[in-house]
Amino acid sequence: MSWYLATPIILPFATAVLAFLFRNTPEGRYISVAGSFGTLIAAVILMGQVLDQGVVAAQMGGWPAPFGITLVADYLSAVMVVITAITGLAVAVYSIGDITERMDQLGFHALFQVLIAGVTGAFLTGDLFNLYVWFEVMLISSFGLLVLGGSKQQLDAGIKYVTLNLISTILFLSGIGLLYGMTGTLNMADLAGSVDRIQDQGTLTVIATMFLIGFGVKAAVFPLFFWLPASYHTPSFAVSAVFAGLLTKVGVYALIRMFTLVFDTDVAFTHTLLLWIAGFTMVTGVLGAAAQTDFRKILSFHIVSQIGYMVLGLALFTPLALVGAVFYLVHHIIVKANLFLIAGVAQRISGSTELGAIGGLYKGAPFLALLFLIPAFSLAGFPPLSGFWAKYVLVKAALEVEGWVIAGVALAVGLLTIYSMTKIWGQAFWKPHPEGYVPTLATLPAGQKLALMTPITALAIMTVLIGVFPQPFVSFAETSAAQLLDPTLYIETVLRLNAPLDAITAPATALPEVTQ
Repeated sequence: MSWYLATPIILPFATAVLAFLFRNTPEGRYISVAGSFGTLIAAVILMGQVLDQGVVAAQMGGWPAPFGITLVADYLSAVMVVITAITGLAVAVYSIGDITERMDQLGFHALFQVLIAGVTGAFLTGDLFNLYVWFEVMLISSFGLLVLGGSKQQLDAGIKYVTLNLISTILFLSGIGLLYGMTGTLNMADLAGSVDRIQDQGTLTVIATMFLIGFGVKAAVFPLFFWLPASYHTPSFAVSAVFAGLLTKVGVYALIRMFTLVFDTDVAFTHTLLLWIAGFTMVTGVLGAAAQTDFRKILSFHIVSQIGYMVLGLALFTPLALVGAVFYLVHHIIVKANLFLIAGVAQRISGSTELGAIGGLYKGAPFLALLFLIPAFSLAGFPPLSGFWAKYVLVKAALEVEGWVIAGVALAVGLLTIYSMTKIWGQAFWKPHPEGYVPTLATLPAGQKLALMTPITALAIMTVLIGVFPQPFVSFAETSAAQLLDPTLYIETVLRLNAPLDAITAPATALPEVTQ
């Protein structure tokens, strides 16, 4: 079982080493693509094991839990590993046409693969200290990718990015120390039972707040998100896409994992705080996007706005709300990464990402225009695309608990998202180019065009399929939500008890009501 869990982490590291050794040759980028494809196969195999057993776990080095390093995958972990591998493969293929030879020689593909390994490790770890380690792997590799190229703008963004993330790391590590001092363990499954025996629940709530702030910086929630729009528009488009798709989602995943498994003893405080954070994150993000005139800056602020929806699902803390949060996570990674990839092609053929300086893309590149409309409409919540179902479930969950205000906020933010997407459409695609020429994909070399357009097309097809055939994905999200609300199987599997496999089979609607 350990190989099923370790392989999706080992393969990116091995690929990183090979890609670095061949960084001065054209083979390096193809090694990265091959390694990404292998990681996807390993992720799918792991998903098969999870679907068969419910939860799979392994102890590294032969040390039993809670003393050793634990890798564990439930439904949420497994789907995040698969979607990470899909995004990694898409960006690896795209980078063939986007990343310059100079960036290849500086080690882009090695850093990229280390980042994928760090993200995957964060999703699979069952130990808080090792979650910190994987966060550090992500921070180091993402900083390297962010400043790769060495422009003044990139270095300025990199300083802001690292500074705020180091503050987050200090809070996270301090919280780990305090929690270990109170419980004597950092294994997440073991913590789930240990925190219930703590007599000083007030101090535990303070520690939970420290984790909330630390993970909140990683997730870019209000008011801790300023590093994101200051940095995500500066690197290459391939880097922007993988950042947009994956980095903040690790923070959201950590929030969901910790505030369903461990910090569930003072829901009235912690989840009410999360509810306020979700509302302000949605509003400030979408207003920031509405004020921008640059393609990538608009998309960057929309990352912040959409994170609010995911946190909303956790804050409501009902079965249906968690279904929406899981569904939204999967949908958003695909859509947001694809929008940044499309922005890269638009910039390459029109010369800029500033909306006032580009135009004519609909006339000159109608296929690219269609591929933009799919994720743009999905992000805004148009039926029958994936974003519609994600927003529908979350709004319905809010209405079920009489959260009229937050439901109204979610709907209003969706309308403002439409405004931002139509602004991009009207300026970049519909109006003529200000310099009078018609940008077209025909100006790209055939090999570069294939590398750029193939992953964009594949991700757009996935968005349509999830929207048109949502039931399997909703059912999966229901089972994932059931596991989050009743982590018995997770805990028993990690601690090597005999776990009943029927613990995960009950539909989300059969779960007991969760009250705040």
